[in-house]
Amino acid sequence: MRLDKFLKVSRIIKRRTVAKEIADKGRILINDKVAKSSTDVSVGDVLIIKFGNKTLTVKVNALFETTKKEAAEEMYDIVSETFAEKF
Repeated sequence: MRLDKFLKVSRIIKRRTVAKEIADKGRILINDKVAKSSTDVSVGDVLIIKFGNKTLTVKVNALFETTKKEAAEEMYDIVSETFAEKF
């Protein structure tokens, strides 16, 4: 499954176009490698997503083409969530 579609279906990012923009700016790593929006995501991959002042690390558990809101959380586990310090 494409990275941008995974992020939308899992509801980590609400819109696929936003997921595509973030990925194409180099702010998402899959297994410590910079990923583009078209990069394939597999079960077991670790994603590091850099939002503004937040970094989210998730592990992929399952891939579904479509999902309901309740089932979306089964697609991944949050490994860590860190926030940048404000000065």
